[in-house]
Amino acid sequence: MIYITPDIQIQESDISLDFIRASGPGGQHVNKVATAVQLRFDARQSGDLSPAVYYRLKKLAGKRITEEGVLIIQASRFRSQEKNRQDAIERLVALVRQAAEKPKPRKKTRPTRASKERKLAAKLHRSRLKKTRRRVSRRED
Repeated sequence: MIYITPDIQIQESDISLDFIRASGPGGQHVNKVATAVQLRFDARQSGDLSPAVYYRLKKLAGKRITEEGVLIIQASRFRSQEKNRQDAIERLVALVRQAAEKPKPRKKTRPTRASKERKLAAKLHRSRLKKTRRRVSRRED
């Protein structure tokens, strides 16, 4: 059982971990040992997530979540399987914890009188500045 918030816990049976070969430098070691971890979590089928949390998770995850609702996290930062496994689980917990937070509703605001006056004063200043750049006409009085 992985505890995310007091209300949300993920069953370890809902998570599948696959060990794959890591890409990048490392010489012969990287070609022989499968140290990278690919974590799969079926967020849509998980009974632990409410529909609202799933929707926010889907928006946060972006490309990392499939159309079927399976979240895929790949961890290959470390050279050992165990550290990469812990890293993948920590990243899953952080992502679900972030999705569990309800967004603060936006309050509509109106510009203050002072800000309107500042805006108009700035426009007037700009207008006068541009007027001085115009071609001077010759007046014969």
